[in-house]
Amino acid sequence: MTCELIAECCQNHNGSREILKRMIHAAAEAGAKYAKIQALRSSELTFRERFEEGQVLADGTTTVIKRPFQAEQDRLKKLDLSDDDELWFVEECKRAGIKSMITVFTRFSTERMVAAGFDAVKIASYDCRSTSLLQEVAEKFKTVVVSTGASFDNEIFDAAKIFDKDQVLFLHCVTIYPTPLDQLHMNRMGWLRQLSSKVGFSDHTTPATTNLKASMLAIALEADVVERHFTVLEPNETRDGPVSVNPSQLRELCTFAKISRESRIEKLSAVWPEWEIGLGQQTRDLSATELLNRDYYSGRVAAWCDGQPISNQ
Repeated sequence: MTCELIAECCQNHNGSREILKRMIHAAAEAGAKYAKIQALRSSELTFRERFEEGQVLADGTTTVIKRPFQAEQDRLKKLDLSDDDELWFVEECKRAGIKSMITVFTRFSTERMVAAGFDAVKIASYDCRSTSLLQEVAEKFKTVVVSTGASFDNEIFDAAKIFDKDQVLFLHCVTIYPTPLDQLHMNRMGWLRQLSSKVGFSDHTTPATTNLKASMLAIALEADVVERHFTVLEPNETRDGPVSVNPSQLRELCTFAKISRESRIEKLSAVWPEWEIGLGQQTRDLSATELLNRDYYSGRVAAWCDGQPISNQ
């Protein structure tokens, strides 16, 4: 079995179609199955008072993340992709010979993705419990990738009920940015296999300090899909650059995915003899960091109708 790679372009295009074109073709040349963008729009950001200042207790414990609305909207506005950009992306993927995928963030946007011709859609970790959004994509797409980071077990079970088992692919994900190797809990993929025919891993580790170890471990454990943030720029040129792989690293992972399981374990052991620390547990409590991120990112964006936000729930 060969693991498929998703090259997550995220906002590493810096709002430039030319940079995004380079990313599409570089991902295709490296051997990735999908190139993926995000349908995140600055206009969909919601204002929530408590994140303007955040909250830190006297002992220094953060209980609410500080992320002021205006600064975040200004940052995202520079990265917005238009409807035309999405249409262009799908066509450019076809020209490059790679499948197209997009992360759906808000209600009522699925029709736009269908019209654009995307091959597959993804649901981000914080929307694994967003029943209404999940139902919309389930009705329109044959291939739906759902990330499960910062989700509770019962929420993942409920999400699975919405899809056919062969329609959905659940990704294990740890929503700590970047993710330490001793908190990967890669055995979680085994737990997810009861819910979908294929499972995978979304990698948020830092290549500069941990190389490709986490993705290699996932592939060695027979993940069907691995998603990696991808860039053609230097790591310091984009916000997600530090947790992104470059074209040569993506190619290395694609090559690694094609060798036998025995060879994968052998090569992994050579670069990471203590790789078993990445196995962790199949079920566990979410860490304090994951709970903080869940609190902030859940409801971060919404569809808007007559000036009122429409929740994904």
